[in-house]
Amino acid sequence: MLKSTIRKQVLDQRKALSDDEFLALNQLLLAHFKMLDFSEIRSIHVFLPIVKKREPDTFLMIDWLQENHPLVHIVVSRANFEDHSMSHHPFAKADLKENSYHIPEPQTTAVFEGKIDMVLVPLLAFDQRGYRVGYGKGFYDRFLSGIETKKVGVSLFEVKDEAISDVNEDDIRLDLCITPKKIYKW
Repeated sequence: MLKSTIRKQVLDQRKALSDDEFLALNQLLLAHFKMLDFSEIRSIHVFLPIVKKREPDTFLMIDWLQENHPLVHIVVSRANFEDHSMSHHPFAKADLKENSYHIPEPQTTAVFEGKIDMVLVPLLAFDQRGYRVGYGKGFYDRFLSGIETKKVGVSLFEVKDEAISDVNEDDIRLDLCITPKKIYKW
């Protein structure tokens, strides 16, 4: 199945969720997130959700990390839409402001210079091989191609039975994917 077809299907599927369903799915995602091994994690990059697109509520995961793993550095990104790159910054909730695409981004914090041990990767869908469908701009594929890190997808929905047919050499494969029902590993 083509990424463009999958994008449309999943965005429609997200829009169709009731508020109660969305909240329940996020609680189940959080439960699976808590099961990950954080013993070797010193820093974690967390994508911040586009609320209008019903992306998984990663603020729940950030709150849990801050309470249960206070020594883990939480890193978030700011996008450069001209060259499709991202800069990475220590998380500070008071420093966030939505950009023109409704993505919360840090405004003033310094750039994070350390090694990132784990990245929570946004996605619309993923297949049995660990390949994902994003929004199509390649921000995360570019970011992930330049570092060695544990790549963890976060999905409101389960794996696609049909393989993504237009995977290319620049697509980065996930190591894990958290869903409301289980954790997938590759």
